[in-house]
Amino acid sequence: MSAHPTSSIKPEGCRPKVAILDDYARVALDLADWSFVQNRADITVFDRHFSEDEAVEALQSFDVVCTLRERMAFPRTLIERLPNLKLITIVGMSLPNLDLAAASERGILVVHPDFANPAFAAAGTGVPELAWGLLMATVRNLAEEHRRMREGGWQAAAGITLHGKTLGLLGLGRLGKRMAEYAKMFGMDVIAWSQNLTEETAAAVDVRRVEKEALFRESDVISIGLVLSERTQGLVAGPELALMKPSAYLINISRGPIVDEAALIAALNTGQIAGAGLDVYDVEPPPADYPLRSVPNVTLSPHLGYVTRELLAVIYLETANGVAAWLDGNPVRIVNRDALQF
Repeated sequence: MSAHPTSSIKPEGCRPKVAILDDYARVALDLADWSFVQNRADITVFDRHFSEDEAVEALQSFDVVCTLRERMAFPRTLIERLPNLKLITIVGMSLPNLDLAAASERGILVVHPDFANPAFAAAGTGVPELAWGLLMATVRNLAEEHRRMREGGWQAAAGITLHGKTLGLLGLGRLGKRMAEYAKMFGMDVIAWSQNLTEETAAAVDVRRVEKEALFRESDVISIGLVLSERTQGLVAGPELALMKPSAYLINISRGPIVDEAALIAALNTGQIAGAGLDVYDVEPPPADYPLRSVPNVTLSPHLGYVTRELLAVIYLETANGVAAWLDGNPVRIVNRDALQF
């Protein structure tokens, strides 16, 4: 199996080896200054997703792996098969699909970016922008109409206007608040619910708090803006989807497992709801025969919410800084300090 690297720095003696994983857009080395790493280490950029066995073969000799969100899982079974690994960089304060205990037991440091960098907040607006774009594409059937145009056809569907409709927000955090702003500009009424949301918090941003059942019944479009946790996994399942209007749409750019995929597919196939717009999935990347790929009334995008040049530039700069600090012998922002004792 070939690792298919897209970029590499030729070895010069016995230098540390750094792998940048899952750079699907091939932008990692272009968007940030890696020179202070390249001067002391050999960098290889991989542009495709690995299975666990492929990762073992490709990453055997690497000292450092740089991950991008949850694109690559690092379970114990993988960590124990990478004998040279000494450092893992992550984006976020934690990585849900990384076995931190296994890394610590092997003396592998895990480091995170400096979120005090104001560029993170400035670049983070790309997520709600993508959410609103996916919402628009879904209710106007743009993906299907685009396909028809490419194939020589013409219009075949009628969408809905958003003015006067109700947007239901599952979660009123940073994403939900920005979505509420967009909805107001389109003349929509906005309602919201989450486990901890209060009427006062909702009213402060001109949003009406409702109970969960009411949100599903009243909304013409529901947008999910929740963090995946034990409380939110499977939060949107058959009973919730059954409450929705047959003319309503569901938008999810948060995390796939918040929605019961089997229940959603059934609701879409039977016309229980009008459609869905999804940027996230239970399995990422989904295999070619993934059931959602063949459902007609769903608009799909490949987890693009945070994938903007501006945000990736900050992410990769912070990643490079973390690797450079480790090369200096002074690692910073360590997630698992207990690994230092090994």
